[in-house]
Amino acid sequence: MNDVVAVATRARAAAAGLAPLPRKAKDAALLAMADALVASTDRILAANTEDVTAGRAAGTTEALLDRLALTPDRIAAMADGLRHVATLPDPVGEVVRGSSLPNGLELRQVRVPLGVIGIVYEARPNVTADAAGLCLKSGNAVLLRGSASAYRSNTVLVDVLAAAATSAGMPADSIQLVPGTDRSSVTQLMQARGLVDVLIPRGGAGLIETVVSQSQVPVIETGVGNCTVYVDAAADLEQAVAIIVDAKTSRPSVCNSAETLLVHVDVAPAFLPLAVKALQDKGVTLHADERAAAYDDAAVPVTDEDWAAEYLSLDLAVGVVDSLEDAVAHIRRWGSGHTEAIVTRDLEASRTFIRSLDSAAVMVNASTRFTDGSEFGFGAEIGISTQKLHARGPMGLPELTSTTYVVHGNGHVRG
Repeated sequence: MNDVVAVATRARAAAAGLAPLPRKAKDAALLAMADALVASTDRILAANTEDVTAGRAAGTTEALLDRLALTPDRIAAMADGLRHVATLPDPVGEVVRGSSLPNGLELRQVRVPLGVIGIVYEARPNVTADAAGLCLKSGNAVLLRGSASAYRSNTVLVDVLAAAATSAGMPADSIQLVPGTDRSSVTQLMQARGLVDVLIPRGGAGLIETVVSQSQVPVIETGVGNCTVYVDAAADLEQAVAIIVDAKTSRPSVCNSAETLLVHVDVAPAFLPLAVKALQDKGVTLHADERAAAYDDAAVPVTDEDWAAEYLSLDLAVGVVDSLEDAVAHIRRWGSGHTEAIVTRDLEASRTFIRSLDSAAVMVNASTRFTDGSEFGFGAEIGISTQKLHARGPMGLPELTSTTYVVHGNGHVRG
């Protein structure tokens, strides 16, 4: 507990030094961090290879190993993400709204950093760079608690990033790794109320539920991705095949990949033979209801667990529905509120789909894979929030700020 309190205390001091820094200083640090990642590629890959080897020996699934593994291209992409964040507007100091009150007071609501942000995440070491960059740009100190499976990778990454940031003039301890690899360090972080301003869990349902239910520190909840593609009666079928193949297979181990395909009964005879072949060619196993299974002899019978699953693998739940309304009802029952997509040429159908759902993102004639901070132009994201508070969907720089009301008077008293 003393170790976690110590890093949180140092982070709080760093946050006070970060908050007033101008954009130019923070951007210079981000560029230095990007260059340091590329220069340290061999060192990072050596540590990551140890993590992947240990994970494979421990029986880690291929989906999680894919999330864990780094390559030179992935490290270069991490560096590019930092460089892109440097090009984005600084949210700190932005005036959200302002007015002159009838009594002559000048009122402004201004964005300010949250302070100290703790990130608890699983497997993906690229989150380390994303989180460090976004938190620094938004004026926040960050405490990074990755999974034990990526501890070697994260140790090197944080060392590289923190050293580069400090050398570029950022306060010492702006970027820190939470010590420890067992659950007690996560528990201690969740109890650091007063030192840590907010926790953001990023990972599977078990991790998120643990943090949300047990943390004494305020939590911004990110959600699992049980995403659905609905092929409407008015769909362009060729377009629909391309969208579901991309949504399911371009990177199945991430939260914005599709886990469910729903097909309107009117287009099922024409669409499903095309989709089944295209998906099977990519190695996808279909978990199908009775009507969808008629188009795939190799399909596995779908269960309630399948409809609710975030597979993160080459598995897909498939069903035939009688109407758009039935598709919406299915999604509202089984979906996770992350991302849903409709494929249709009917404008009114798309409008009904959008109005009827309660998800962080809704796609019309586009893959679910676009729900991503980088794709939305936010730079690297801190996570995808499925809650309904101030942050929802991909969380970029503005979502890592709060606001302060600044009031200017001229000797005003209320009396």
